Amino acid sequence: MNTIEHIGIAVKNLEKANAVYAALLGEKHYKIEAVASEGVKTSFFKVGESKIELLEATNPDSPIAKFIEKRGEGIHHIAFYVDDIVAEIKRLKKEGFVVLNETPKLGADNKLVTFLHPKSSHGVLIELCQENTNL
Repeated sequence: MNTIEHIGIAVKNLEKANAVYAALLGEKHYKIEAVASEGVKTSFFKVGESKIELLEATNPDSPIAKFIEKRGEGIHHIAFYVDDIVAEIKRLKKEGFVVLNETPKLGADNKLVTFLHPKSSHGVLIELCQENTNL
């Protein structure tokens, strides 16, 4: 794993959260993107070489809506950038991690993504992401 690519934060209202993080970081978000397959709208802020991703549910059945209902707003996941997501999935499965989607899927910010179940990483949802070079 090369770097922390981003930290995902679940929010109820993306517009209000954008204002808070713009004030905190001293600059506006650089991108808003909907990911229909996940039922989420995202906003990204640069923080050094990493990012903050704010996530707002776009439907009540989305994973973010369920997360907020159960736990409230807050850190949802930590994403690590990897060079070869397929190789990392194989390696981490051998190490005993529970992979939630063994076939990487297209996520926000033109990334291929997969997630590791929090029960295998001390309660933290881990996302692995790699640039999608198929576009």
